[in-house]
Amino acid sequence: MRLLLDNNLSPYLAQLLNHAGHDAEHVREHGLQAAPDEIVLAHARDHHQVLVSADTDFGTLLARTGADSPSIILVRRSGSRRASDLAPLLISNVDAVADELRSGAIVVITDTQLRIRTLPIPPG
Repeated sequence: MRLLLDNNLSPYLAQLLNHAGHDAEHVREHGLQAAPDEIVLAHARDHHQVLVSADTDFGTLLARTGADSPSIILVRRSGSRRASDLAPLLISNVDAVADELRSGAIVVITDTQLRIRTLPIPPG
């Protein structure tokens, strides 16, 4: 599974995920660090990547447009967002939700929960 990390997450996190066997890139690698959310979503969709972010705006964009891709992992932690703290959380959960992410979903990962919302999100 290919992952694209949003600018609100450290590029070092992509390195840690790659070291653990995942295919992860950071938006900075594509010059998208200042790009609008719509452009970042389009890049992830066009390159068949799951977008990993701490920004809830991406879910809103998908809901508003009725899109069924790209899938999003939304990291919602009460504590640190340091790469060294996030990497184990992502590594231990990505494989568990791989089927849902391949089918189209928003996965919210917290310190204690994993929530899955299938895409597309119906209007209303």
